[in-house]
Amino acid sequence: MNKKTILLGAATLLCTITAALAEPGMTTGDAMKTGARTSQPIGHYEFCQTNKAECNVRSRDDRPVALTPRLWQTLVQVNRRVNADITPETDLDIWGKAEVWSYPTTAGDCEDYVLLKRQLLNAAGIPLANLLITVVRQMNGEGHAVLTVRTDHGDYILDNLETRIKLWSQTNYDYLKRQSTHNSGAWVAVNDDRQVLVGSIGQ
Repeated sequence: MNKKTILLGAATLLCTITAALAEPGMTTGDAMKTGARTSQPIGHYEFCQTNKAECNVRSRDDRPVALTPRLWQTLVQVNRRVNADITPETDLDIWGKAEVWSYPTTAGDCEDYVLLKRQLLNAAGIPLANLLITVVRQMNGEGHAVLTVRTDHGDYILDNLETRIKLWSQTNYDYLKRQSTHNSGAWVAVNDDRQVLVGSIGQ
């Protein structure tokens, strides 16, 4: 096999990976719009009392992380691994009370899935300014938490209720608030002006 053939094969592989990343709706402008500072969820407040270092991160550089094929693979692997390894259970079942945010080992609720994914992705090199705990409302009216990963191709959602990673705009949640990109202990409102209809987004 000559050098020209090897280079051609490498270029073809790169194009294939890049094309796989270019999903419908994947645009550089597909990022959430956030507004003023808002209330911190009580569960996160209590989590911060015992995890002060994690809730006191100040980020000057809030540029979204570059979404490379390697990063996409990492997101997929972490999302699948945590969703598979952790059994869904409520805080009442685990702790006997509501709104306990903690790192799960074998079981946890939605916030616990988010915390673990955030921890693993941060350890993989993604700044915490791009790994934001996000509170949403499901179509049935129930509250839920997901992890927003800010990238230069838009904001992606890692969810324990969904195996696929989607752009936030392609999910059927009503987005309420998320962590600030500048302060891991502060929260800002999400200005979700989309018209989300039941059944309007394919599963």
